[in-house]
Amino acid sequence: MLLTLKERIESLCDYTYTFTLKNSRVRPDCIIPSQQGTDYSFKDLVNELRSGGEVRICGGVGKRLAYSTGVDLKQFGGTGNVEKAGKLYIDGDVESEMGMGMVSGIIYVKGNVEEPLGNVVEVASDEPGYHKFRSITEILCNGPGKDTLVKNKYDWQKNHLILDDGVLRGTIAARCYCDALVSVEGDAYNGTGFLMRKGTVHIRGDAGMNAGAHLDGGVVVVDGMACEFAGAYMKAGTLILNDAKGFAGANLKDGLIYAKKKIRVAPPVEELAMSQEDANVMIKHLGIGHVEAMSYHKFGIVKERMVRMRDGSVVVRRVE
Repeated sequence: MLLTLKERIESLCDYTYTFTLKNSRVRPDCIIPSQQGTDYSFKDLVNELRSGGEVRICGGVGKRLAYSTGVDLKQFGGTGNVEKAGKLYIDGDVESEMGMGMVSGIIYVKGNVEEPLGNVVEVASDEPGYHKFRSITEILCNGPGKDTLVKNKYDWQKNHLILDDGVLRGTIAARCYCDALVSVEGDAYNGTGFLMRKGTVHIRGDAGMNAGAHLDGGVVVVDGMACEFAGAYMKAGTLILNDAKGFAGANLKDGLIYAKKKIRVAPPVEELAMSQEDANVMIKHLGIGHVEAMSYHKFGIVKERMVRMRDGSVVVRRVE
């Protein structure tokens, strides 16, 4: 499938159709503007990738290219699981947030890519003149295969990806479904660990907004400052913070948030008592001593409370 553009268009090959979610007049079946000699819709490009085909775009493209590529999205009646995706070629430059939430497929770019990137990492290209990008999640769960990472490091024996190229990325390890470790030797953009089910992401610097948001298992660690909405809509898993801006844990359903500093949380989340089991979690992921581990604050939803009865007895009741 070949598409030639006269100007940059946003949200191309976006599985989520973000323009639809924002109640725009644009819909998946709308014809992509500024194309020459073709009348492809936004949905046509997504369907081509979902079928394992190739999409080639001549010209530069706008923000949010290949958003959530490789996901059988529940919002459109799918399973929410990872599926195979085809190849996307861009014969031009790409604006920021390319590959946010991307879990499979390959992106080839002839021009430059603006930061922040999404859940992608560059590997040595097998197409002359192009940069090649693959999903971090796919590499973690399926291995790099014959691909070699550019600048970054991957320890296949420990399934440990070290991102130390200084590139700012968001949604790192999105929807990760395998036991793996990602170390970010610097800062991260928004959405670290988005919808992770397994694995660990350790940010050595600061994290953008929504760190650990929608976390569904696994662990996200932020050594620096986490921006607003950390741990929002968490379903399961563990979020370990040094400090956080704004309120953390908004609409949290389950899971735990630990913080070195006392952070603000949104109801029904409240501070809970630390236990030896909690300290062991801190020791494992942070490499600190027992005394320092026990000094962390623990936040979550109270599931049981002790209730004193009229006769003076005390019973434990589950909080609904």
